[in-house]
Amino acid sequence: MTINWKDYVGKTLNVTMYENYGINMDTKSTTPVYEIVFKTGRLTEAYDDGLMLESERENIKVLIFIPHASMKCVEIFDF
Repeated sequence: MTINWKDYVGKTLNVTMYENYGINMDTKSTTPVYEIVFKTGRLTEAYDDGLMLESERENIKVLIFIPHASMKCVEIFDF
C-alpha cells in the first residue's frame, strides 16, 4: 500500500523514527536502554523521498525533513 502524503498537507504528524537517540544504562541490567525518537509538526510538503514538517522550538519556526526510510510509525492529527 502506498500513502498519498499530499492528502495530509496541513495536518499535524507525530512520527516515530527507526533511529534511536542516546543510551541509558540500567544499573540492574547489562543491556542498554535506547530512547525512542519522535518528530512532531505540521506537514508542509510531501516529496518522493520524504516529508517536510514545520515545528516551533523556543519561538522559532523549524523545518524538519524526514526520509521515508527513517519513519517507523506516523500518527495523523487535526481531522
